[in-house]
Amino acid sequence: MQEELRAFTEWVGAGRKLTQTGKLTLSDARALVALLETGDEIDPKIGDRVFRTKSSAELPGLNLIVEWAKAAGLVRVVKGRLLPVKKAAPLLKNSGRLWEASFTALGKMSEALFPKNYWYTSLVGEEFTLIWPALLRRLYGRPVPVADLRELAWEIASPYYEMRDPQAQRRMADQDIDRLLAVLVRLGAVELTEETAALTPAAVNAVRRSLGEAAPGEPIYQIRVTLQESADPVIWRRLLVSPGITISRLHDILVAAMGWEDRHLHLFTVGGVLYGEASPEWDLDVLDEKKTSLREVLTQVGATIEYEYDLGDSWRHDIVLEEILTAEEGVRYPALVDGSGACPPEDVGGIGGYQHLRLVLADPGHDEHDEYVRWAGLGSAQEFDPARFALEAARRALASAG
Repeated sequence: MQEELRAFTEWVGAGRKLTQTGKLTLSDARALVALLETGDEIDPKIGDRVFRTKSSAELPGLNLIVEWAKAAGLVRVVKGRLLPVKKAAPLLKNSGRLWEASFTALGKMSEALFPKNYWYTSLVGEEFTLIWPALLRRLYGRPVPVADLRELAWEIASPYYEMRDPQAQRRMADQDIDRLLAVLVRLGAVELTEETAALTPAAVNAVRRSLGEAAPGEPIYQIRVTLQESADPVIWRRLLVSPGITISRLHDILVAAMGWEDRHLHLFTVGGVLYGEASPEWDLDVLDEKKTSLREVLTQVGATIEYEYDLGDSWRHDIVLEEILTAEEGVRYPALVDGSGACPPEDVGGIGGYQHLRLVLADPGHDEHDEYVRWAGLGSAQEFDPARFALEAARRALASAG
């Protein structure tokens, strides 16, 4: 794919005139299909009938290359002309930088990867800004069953739509993920077997940088997360995380490691300053957590920040930087080292509500005992163990969350 992008950019030369709709002219398209070997068929013949190609928009292979070059910053459109980006000229001479620019550009290419037409709208394409980073996190550092990637995309996209035929939509979403994987294979970013997909070493490095994860030999933070006011047992987790991650990413890690369901708002507090996502549900001065790295708010061993999950139940956690270590070769971060205590049920009413739940479940004669057993989804109160912490299960949850 790098060669096609390089050849296309060189073909653009000093500039090429576009049609009024901003597409390549048909004469240019014909030349490029042959030059770049896009696999498109111009004026296809079906049976005895020839279907004349009326626009370059009908050539998906060529359109993919054109849009890829735009997204990678190699070319741009100015006043009806396609022009090379002068600042991008060094990329064409550096295969490594060109590859990484091409890989990074994929996240901005939903329309080219999943073109719309009058009868089909890709749910994967519509929600690609959410699906793409989630797929990369899932793939980062290990082979993943292709079926899991299809399921992940469906879980992200499907809740946003009412569907007359969910099974058909699911099949099309699966096909879109397969199409995306084929493009990644073509780029040299993914290796596919019959059942699994794995990032290539170059893609692992690119994803590591995009996530702010530490490379071997770089600093790694050991943090302890403790749920305030929890007791008998104290609920805590010890994690190894990269200081370069955003605190928005830290939220994802904390939810998975603690066992929360991520159905509620959250906030970080650092020295009286609030960080989080803007929300119409509050009237607070909140800084953007996606633009703040962990190293900016945890600056030295012993430093602390507060994390609040669910602003109604108000589950407050203390996060302490215990130690600064060195990232090891072959270890994927974040890593869950240890912990204790089961995560409380969502919507139980905060620490006070959780303590009441435990009291009621421990007393078979309590008036609310049977009601609370049903509310907690238990077959019996004996199934509830506040001290239960399954380290390996928690690690799997963290790995699934990326």
